Formats: sequence, structure tokens, C-alpha cells
Amino acid sequence: MRLSRTRVAGHFGEWLQGLAAPGGPVALVTLPCPALCLTATARPARGLLLHDPARILPPGRARAFLRALGLRAQARIRLRPQMPPGGGAGASTAALVALARLCAPDAGPDQVARACLAVEGASDPLMFRDPARLIWASRRGEVLGHLPEPPRAEILGGFYGRPTRTDPADRRFPVIGDLLQDWTRGGDLAHHAALAAESARRTLALRGPAGDPTEALARALGALGHVIAHTGAARGLVFAPGTVPPEAAAHLRAAGFTGLHRFLT
Repeated sequence: MRLSRTRVAGHFGEWLQGLAAPGGPVALVTLPCPALCLTATARPARGLLLHDPARILPPGRARAFLRALGLRAQARIRLRPQMPPGGGAGASTAALVALARLCAPDAGPDQVARACLAVEGASDPLMFRDPARLIWASRRGEVLGHLPEPPRAEILGGFYGRPTRTDPADRRFPVIGDLLQDWTRGGDLAHHAALAAESARRTLALRGPAGDPTEALARALGALGHVIAHTGAARGLVFAPGTVPPEAAAHLRAAGFTGLHRFLT
């Protein structure tokens, strides 16, 4: 065991998510969030002992994940998440990636992704160095395409509604092939924020919940657009860095947002 401590950054929903084409795979462009992370520590033990007060990672799933990597761990693992389960911030994938880093440090990102898929049926691309530069097939554990570096943005957001864990069999998403093509071409932050807002709009129209206040908040506060966790509770407003209005956080809280975060990405 080479590492005794590791930190895995989560994400804050997705810039885009939906079907890559009619009948095609579920594809996404993740929105990395350094403010939401999971810290894990390890020390030698007999067998795998998991300390996970937030109940992110069932012990049986952790053991199955390590078996998929060809391992039988001898470690006491402690998980400390800063993101809520079901919030759309990558808690379960972050826990598995942390486990891989601690117990299988030589495993490459593709191998870790396959192991995640084997035990959960879906994953976020948190095992890769630059996850926002990937078009990711979350139910296949595959990279569908590579993207240019996204424009620098400042996000103010929180969690709205009840937590929802990802169902890997869920394919009830809008087609976003046109949005993926436009995103791949690049552009400024306003262009990307508009694409993200359209992705959110399509998903909320299809899946709900009705009356989601995020788009109205974005308009009222002069945001360039908004983002959501397409299968979770995370919601955010997209601003150019340094342009978040001072009253914005109060507006989000008044609308029912909890667990507010403000970060650059």
C-alpha cells in the first residue's frame, strides 16, 4: 500500500447529459468541483474494514470492486465525503476511485472505470486527470470523444429537492447530440453556458421536477446560464469569474437551495 491518504475531487452535476443520439448511449460532460471532494485514509488491517458513516459505499460493493481489480485488500479504509449521497456530486464514484488509489495505485483510469461499471452499472469520469475534457458514456464506462479546455467559469449553486441516486438502467433522457456537437466546436463561456442551460431545460421538461427555480434565478441574477445534476439535486448558476452578485446567495437560499457552494472551474 503506497498511499495512506488520498483526495478525490467530485463534480457539480454536468454541463451536458442525455442520449448521444436517438437510441444511443447516455453521454455527459461533467462539471468538476474542487470544493466538493472525498478524502480517504488507509492503514494495514486483516481483510477490508470500511469506516463510512455517510453510507456511500456498502462493504460488499467495495470488496467486489477490489476483486474486479484483481485484489483482496488488507486495509482499514476511512471515507470522509464533503458531498451528499444522491446530490449529483459523484460521491459513490469518488469513494471507489479513492479505494483504487489506496489499494491499487498502479491501476490506470480505464481499468478503474471498468471496475466501477462492474459493481455500480454507471460511473462518473472522476478517475481521469481532466474529466471535463471528455464526452463520457456513463453506462458504458467509455470515452466517446475528447474536448477542448472549457472556458473558466465561476459557479454558485447548492442542492434543491430530495437526493436521488443514479439508476444505471435509467435511459429516460433527451437527445443532446446537437449540444454535444456545438460543445465540441468550442466557444466562449456565454456559448457554453447557453448549451448547459438548454441541456438542463430539456432534462427538466422530460423528467421534472416541475417548478424548478434554477433558470428563473439565473435570469434574475444576470447569470450566463445554469447547470443541473441531471440525476441528482445539484443546481448552479454560471457566471464569468468575479461577477457573482453579492446578493445571489441569499436569493438561492430563499428559493429553497441548501448546502451552497461557490467555486471556480
